[in-house]
Amino acid sequence: MDEQRAQEIAHSPDMKHVTHEGTPIYIQHVDEENGMARIFPLEQPEEEHSVPVNNLVEH
Repeated sequence: MDEQRAQEIAHSPDMKHVTHEGTPIYIQHVDEENGMARIFPLEQPEEEHSVPVNNLVEH
């Protein structure tokens, strides 16, 4: 996924189906300068962390 699409998903009021390494996630914030996204697994909102945007997959 590219930074622009990740940013669109993060700001969308609709829930999109996005995964990181096969795990459904929610995108909280995108740092376009560094190509990173702040995410958490849908089933574990306390497990927040940053990952490269290009590791995210939209289904």
